[in-house]
Amino acid sequence: MSAPAGPGRSLRPKPRPARLRLADLLPVGTIGLRARPTRTALSALGIAIGIAAIVAVLGITRSSQADLLAQIDRLGTNLLTVVNGQSLEGQETELPAQAAPMIGRVDGVAHVAPTAQLTGVAVYRTDKVPAYMSGGLSVRACDPALLSTLDVHVLRGAFLSPATGGFATVVLGYQAARTLGIGRLDQPTQVWLATPGGTGHWFTVAGILAPVPLAAELDRSALVGFPAATRLLGYDGHPSRIYVRTDTDRTVAVAALLARTADPEHPEQVMASRPSDALTARVAAKSATTGLFLGLGAVALLVGGIGIANVMVIGVIERRGEIGLRRALGAARRHVAAQFLAESLLLAAAGGLTGVLAGVVTTAVVARQQHFSVQVPALAVWGGVAAALVIGAVAGLYPAMRAARLSPTEALRAA
Repeated sequence: MSAPAGPGRSLRPKPRPARLRLADLLPVGTIGLRARPTRTALSALGIAIGIAAIVAVLGITRSSQADLLAQIDRLGTNLLTVVNGQSLEGQETELPAQAAPMIGRVDGVAHVAPTAQLTGVAVYRTDKVPAYMSGGLSVRACDPALLSTLDVHVLRGAFLSPATGGFATVVLGYQAARTLGIGRLDQPTQVWLATPGGTGHWFTVAGILAPVPLAAELDRSALVGFPAATRLLGYDGHPSRIYVRTDTDRTVAVAALLARTADPEHPEQVMASRPSDALTARVAAKSATTGLFLGLGAVALLVGGIGIANVMVIGVIERRGEIGLRRALGAARRHVAAQFLAESLLLAAAGGLTGVLAGVVTTAVVARQQHFSVQVPALAVWGGVAAALVIGAVAGLYPAMRAARLSPTEALRAA
């Protein structure tokens, strides 16, 4: 039998503290977002722009770098070039006529292909084109070994051979063919090679080369055989650039011997380099540029976070009546704070996901246009979403605390 209630006792049970379940937080946190869809979209847009910029920059950079590295792997790092340098007086020197055969005797050299830029010789579509309209194209003499040394592919026609190299035949580099307006060789096609003094010769186009990443100078050149260059174009027998393909494990050792081998009397006037280093430098340059664009994306993200904070503060002021009513109905301060913090996080998450999607789409479009493989780092995707949530949490913290500090009477009176 229960004891009778005394004067200090009460039969009414103790009230349980108010609770906000996680399942209720989502619909409560989206009240403000659903009530003002235009403001919500514009606020999320700021975060989306920042995240999209970061994801797109990382994705495009990764795709471009992957393409460059693939070119290096495909073309190899064992290609060296030897070019004529300058004398102590600053004048351009000539490589000896026997430089290529001498280099070919070095242990570790697999292929040697000499070329010579023919000074004063230009290529035109017809002999009616004015001399000054050369299009920046050059004419070079070469031999059939160039194809195997550089691992070059022919898009149209055929390359020079020991038989055709002695006749008036020419092979056009990729950009040279485009500049001259020659894309097909279904019909016999000729170009005019003008020599100093206003004379020249018609040459039949035998082929068109694919782009040569490790020897870009060939892309804008018209290539003729050494015998034809000597007989028709005034070639003096001195090469200006020699391409050397080495055994992969002997590249460094061969590079150290090239200058002395090409010109034993004046090795200081010979320059030897590795073209793949230029592609590697481009990878490094793109990485350096990426930092700048990431900084701009971070600034855009910061601006988006400030925009969310501003919208949330205005939302607290506008919704004081709602806050006061909830407090009067038993909501604790932490419940109000959780509602506004959840609202800020949802807003930032929507902007972050939209930005990631926009960044991936931008990367795919640019990569397809540039013929890159599409590569978006996982860190960019997940890091973008995480960054958006962090920005949302920081941006919503002050408005949530401000809303939680409002007393029910003050909120209802100010509503």
